[in-house]
Amino acid sequence: MSRRRLLMVAGAIAMLAAAATIGYGLGHRDVLPAAPPTASSTPATVSTTQRKVLYWHDPMKPATKFDRPGKSPFMDMDLVPVYADDTAAGSVRVSPDIAHTLGIRTAIARRGELSDATELVGTVAENERSIRVLQSRVTGFVETLHVRANLDAVRMGQPLVTLFAPDWVPAQEEYLALRRMNADAALVGAARQRLALLSIPDDVIRAAEAADRAQSRLTLRAPAGGVISELSIREGAMVSPGMTLLRIVDLGRVWVYAEVPEAAAGLLASPVTARVRTAGSPDRALDATTVVVLPQVTTSTRTVRVRIEISNPHRTLTPGMAVTVTLAPTTRRQGVLVPQEAVIPTGTRTVVVVQDAEGHFSPVEVEVGHQAGDEMEILKGIDAGQKVVVSGQFLIDSEASLKSALPRLTTRTKGPASTPTTGAAARHEGEGTIEAIDKDEVTIAHGPIASLKWPGMSMPFHALQGAIPPGLSVGDRVSFTLVESTDGEMALARIAVSSRGGPR
Repeated sequence: MSRRRLLMVAGAIAMLAAAATIGYGLGHRDVLPAAPPTASSTPATVSTTQRKVLYWHDPMKPATKFDRPGKSPFMDMDLVPVYADDTAAGSVRVSPDIAHTLGIRTAIARRGELSDATELVGTVAENERSIRVLQSRVTGFVETLHVRANLDAVRMGQPLVTLFAPDWVPAQEEYLALRRMNADAALVGAARQRLALLSIPDDVIRAAEAADRAQSRLTLRAPAGGVISELSIREGAMVSPGMTLLRIVDLGRVWVYAEVPEAAAGLLASPVTARVRTAGSPDRALDATTVVVLPQVTTSTRTVRVRIEISNPHRTLTPGMAVTVTLAPTTRRQGVLVPQEAVIPTGTRTVVVVQDAEGHFSPVEVEVGHQAGDEMEILKGIDAGQKVVVSGQFLIDSEASLKSALPRLTTRTKGPASTPTTGAAARHEGEGTIEAIDKDEVTIAHGPIASLKWPGMSMPFHALQGAIPPGLSVGDRVSFTLVESTDGEMALARIAVSSRGGPR
């Protein structure tokens, strides 16, 4: 063989070796995990290092957090940093169609007039200041009873009962005898004073002087108008000094007692007005003249008692009646108001879920004030004009905590093979090489999956029924589809062989 021919053969062999080396490198470029870029390889990495890292985590196990970078103890991959300015760290984005399907509703926090009106249930009671009690001042007998039953209406000056008092007669006879004898004025005055000490009324004494005869009967009259609330005697009954004969109460003014919860007791620190309505006349309201906060707390219900005095000219309010009481401050103020259902009390804090202009939802801790009807006052945390969530907060709050485990709310992958219908599970596409097959579990060395924010790695997946095609072998280059399984893990829903690479 000539020297020239030997040189040509050697050159061909060298070219074939180079081509084989290049082909091997190209064939394995997408199979191996992508090497992390250095600070000098891309300007984006330089800016990334300036961002504040909150913690590191494994995207497949987001609940476990690490305080330094390194290898994941769960998967063959590096831990991923979570940055302070990353919207996924404390918020979640829900696509509009998913939000509509899940019934997530929002409202605008507004600045409005805070009336602080509180509606309570009250009970009508007697006005104790209008109660009049008639008692006997002498031993005697009930000769005539002019009223017959409890709750009988009486007017001022009306005769109520006539008593026969025989013990009055001797003292009156002695006094009248001294008058007839024109006795000493001092002696006559002392005898008259004795009649007064025996509780004989002046009108009875004057009647005895006019008739010159002892009076043994006394008629008691109503000291005020009202109703008989207690009748303790009957005709023929014997009475004694200090015995209560009857009780009169005036219903022209009544009291209403209401119980105010301790949480709303701050309302009573300023002057308030009260309006009372009855179930029988809900369109007729009676305004209170006096509202008194009693120094009394009912320990069983943790409420503060309020006494309201109401003018009752038409006697529409009777003791024992249940009424509706509306308490409102005399002065009104402005405040930030949100619907009451937007406020979530957790026990240690109070949270409102807020939606920003980009559609991200995040929980915001707030300080609440008084309730104003169906709205709640916000003292600190959000401003008027912000959009708050009024339904679906608990789903969003759970999504913010498990953002990596529930990617279907944060990403909707484009493309005919991965675009689900409304309400279907999100689908995530990837490519890689089969490393192991074990019944319904397939290990794939895949490249980055943008929809899940996963870097390239090698990891096992559970394969759903029918996902593993016949003849699948280790070394095959495949494209695959991931969906979220019922246990929250990513599972293989489809595997398609792109090129055969394993032994047949």
